[in-house]
Amino acid sequence: MLGLPDEIKACLFDMDGVVTKTALVHAAAWKEMFDEFLRDWSAKNGTQFVPFDSQHDYNEYVDGKPRLEGIKSFLESRNITLPLGTPSDPPGTPTISGLGNRKNDLFRTVLHRDGVEVYEDSIRYITAVRAAGMRTAIVSSSANTVEVLTAAGITDLFDTRVDAHVAQERGLRGKPEPDTFLEAARMLGVPATEAAVFEDALAGVAAGHAGQFGFVVGVDRIGHGHAEELRKHGADTVVKDLGDLL
Repeated sequence: MLGLPDEIKACLFDMDGVVTKTALVHAAAWKEMFDEFLRDWSAKNGTQFVPFDSQHDYNEYVDGKPRLEGIKSFLESRNITLPLGTPSDPPGTPTISGLGNRKNDLFRTVLHRDGVEVYEDSIRYITAVRAAGMRTAIVSSSANTVEVLTAAGITDLFDTRVDAHVAQERGLRGKPEPDTFLEAARMLGVPATEAAVFEDALAGVAAGHAGQFGFVVGVDRIGHGHAEELRKHGADTVVKDLGDLL
């Protein structure tokens, strides 16, 4: 009925791109922020401006990772090294923290202007999971998780939450490390082998695989070979939408 092995007792869902249609907002915010920075960097260093690729660069270096780790990963791919800076760095400061603050400002502007849409089939699936007696958690690298869930009106669909704030408070490593998913399973009182992970990001699928979870579902919203990449990173099955599992 739910497309899961019989031993699964809890479901751990990524938010952006799995439950809410915020992944595209994130990708657009990342591109605007990085392109601003790269133009300035190229002008100051006399190098060619190569824009941020919203598909390849986003999926490979940024998607699913904690914000600062995503920035560091992408900059390393361009052989750019910046100081970490501090959380109080003004948005756009040429530090990893400053770029992160600029990206967050861009994301929140769009969030407040346009609101949050959900994937209706995902909501239908999560509702069915809960009706079947399973516990649920949202596991996101976003620092805006509570704000997004509240705006979407779906906070009550999840028994617990592990997001960027919880990860920082408890010293949890971000995806592709399994720490945040393992913490969510612990909070729900189930071993990893009895929990399923639902992810659209390569880093998130890799985290589910690394944590030896009972089942890892890859959600392919992109196409263009992304399903195969999800499988390579550890997805047990790949679907276009969670409704495909019903």
